[in-house]
Amino acid sequence: MTIPSVTLGPTDVRVLKIAHGLMHMTWKDVHVPDEQAFASIKAGLDLASPGQKVLLNSAEFYANAPNRIANLTLLSRFFTKYPEYADRALVSVKGGTAPDSLIPDTSPENLKRSVDACVAALAPKKLDLFECARVDPKVPVEDAIATLAGFVKEGLFDYIGVSEVSADTLRRAAKVHPIACVEIEVSPWSYEEETRKVITTAKELGVSVVAYSPIGRGFLTGTLTKKNIANTGDFRSHLPRFQEEAYETNKKFVDALAKVSTRLGITNAKLCIAWVASLGPHVIPLPGSSAPVRTLENFSAAEVKLSDEDLAEINAAIISHDILGGRYPQGIPLWG
Repeated sequence: MTIPSVTLGPTDVRVLKIAHGLMHMTWKDVHVPDEQAFASIKAGLDLASPGQKVLLNSAEFYANAPNRIANLTLLSRFFTKYPEYADRALVSVKGGTAPDSLIPDTSPENLKRSVDACVAALAPKKLDLFECARVDPKVPVEDAIATLAGFVKEGLFDYIGVSEVSADTLRRAAKVHPIACVEIEVSPWSYEEETRKVITTAKELGVSVVAYSPIGRGFLTGTLTKKNIANTGDFRSHLPRFQEEAYETNKKFVDALAKVSTRLGITNAKLCIAWVASLGPHVIPLPGSSAPVRTLENFSAAEVKLSDEDLAEINAAIISHDILGGRYPQGIPLWG
């Protein structure tokens, strides 16, 4: 399998066109065993040719309390056991929330605490890229980016990203310091007006878009039933689009996508990832996986070439189906 690579934003780093999200390895009631998680990570990293890297996406809070930093310590164990893989990985970490919470706090004091915690937990692997997970309404984004720029000068990490920001906020952030990437949700059922604005603005500014949840957190695969949604053991069971009253309506959209994927002889997952990848050379789909077979399926979507006819049929399905429920429960900050 040969996966194309792209330059990450204004950096000189070449990353594969598909990234690897690690959230579901630890943000569930029972963590994925190390052996399985390590095999999943290696499956992606093995696809990187010399001079290329795979963007591994993690966060300071990708686990339930009291061990919220478990995703980073998982990576620490991986790179301790397999140090030869360090040069193949670009580790991107979200932080900047209050200790043991998901409340944004991008004050200088808390950003220092957050970055130091991530650096310590990830060792021996160096932290490559840091993002504030959400915009803190109490701190101008210019101030938060300026604080992170100081940490770059100190050598704590190399690159700055932003997450869940509007196009206007991205533009403001990029005036303070070069932004390597903007992480937003992009999929056939998450392609609203602000999504399109961010993708366009990122292209103008030379910023990569790291597009998380390209398969709708698994819903768009068509393999999730009402029963196994309720039994996922993770936060998806609390999301509006996954609730029982929304299931049948949203399943109709999945069925419309399945008509295209069946015609092409591929899975819905590969179709959705390929569609996200088609949105521009600067758009890097970020599917998550915790098993090697899923990792390889996700990366293989980069080999799918959608025709104009395919794209038109997918886009027609997007326009003609109203998705029931928001991306997150009410009260979660979006588009900061």
